[in-house]
Amino acid sequence: MPMFPANKKIRVMVVDDSVLARTMITQGLSKNHRIEIVGTAFNAQDAMAKVPQMKPDVITSDVEMPGMSGIDFLKQLLPRYPLPVILVSSLDLRVFDALSAGAVDFVRKPEPGKNDAFIAALTEKVFSAAGAHVRARPASPSMPVPPGKGMAHSPISAANPALPSQPSLPAPPLLGNRPSLDNVIIGLGASTGGTEATLEVMKRLPADIPGMLIVQHMPVGFTQMYAERLNRLCHMEVREAKSGDEIHRGLALLAPADFQMRVVRSGSRYTVSCLPGEKVSGHRPSVDALFFSMAEQVRCKMAGIIMTGMGRDGADGLLKMRQAGAYTIGQDKESCVVYGMPMVAYNIGAVQIQGSCEDIAGILLRQLQKM
Repeated sequence: MPMFPANKKIRVMVVDDSVLARTMITQGLSKNHRIEIVGTAFNAQDAMAKVPQMKPDVITSDVEMPGMSGIDFLKQLLPRYPLPVILVSSLDLRVFDALSAGAVDFVRKPEPGKNDAFIAALTEKVFSAAGAHVRARPASPSMPVPPGKGMAHSPISAANPALPSQPSLPAPPLLGNRPSLDNVIIGLGASTGGTEATLEVMKRLPADIPGMLIVQHMPVGFTQMYAERLNRLCHMEVREAKSGDEIHRGLALLAPADFQMRVVRSGSRYTVSCLPGEKVSGHRPSVDALFFSMAEQVRCKMAGIIMTGMGRDGADGLLKMRQAGAYTIGQDKESCVVYGMPMVAYNIGAVQIQGSCEDIAGILLRQLQKM
């Protein structure tokens, strides 16, 4: 995993049209001795002008700003300056469009009285982003902003034509009537950079894929929207999990934020439990919590996939899965935003094969043909 030099401060630029937000973020991040605020910008145009002089290592940016949205800011910024950008977002679907445009991570704007928790979360994201690998993106034509747009929050609904409503790739061939695949469970875990990396895997899988369980580290309120996005863009059904949901072919269940999702076995039937509880490996939901439960509970065939993210959540659980007979895949360094979780998993012997986020689906499907 690319490591930011321990003896160097992380240079952060704060972009937000709210003076109060800029002040709160600037003062909050400055309390950490390893972070230096090199400047602020009041909108995207101001930020574009200042980036060459300020030379930040990480940018935090609002999504909704006057004149040019955070999404169009990313489309202009990243082809010229491939810098890690953390979004500071309200509970809005546009955050996923911004992640698709190249942002590495996001944090939810604070609720009243919860600024300290927000700053703690944002500080953690800054450290993670400082070591992120941001792929250079081709320039895209700037989009004119209609009069009045961007001046106020305008929620995006599934009916909005700006949102993709169909799978973005042709449907891969169905796996077909193969009873052996009715008894396969697939687990997938990801963190920083994982929203788009997971989509790259999922949209290449057929509608009758064996039952899948997904853990993506994500703030409260966003997992249902993310599940809906995956459901629109992928061929299988995807939904946010709830306790008692049965695992079956053609269905992918996403762990709800702030709950631990685990597998529960009852004879030959498998369901999930989604319960509050202690953090596992520093997270709730935790990839390790899911993977450990799979290793302990699943008696049929299974596969585990660990993808981009900082730290080691999921590595120990994936090792237990491999020891229990699972086929295990790790995302490779070149395609990871943060090669942390997959690196640890590979180093401890949990990963049988590595591949890019674009290749993992093919690796999995070839293995399923042997099951």
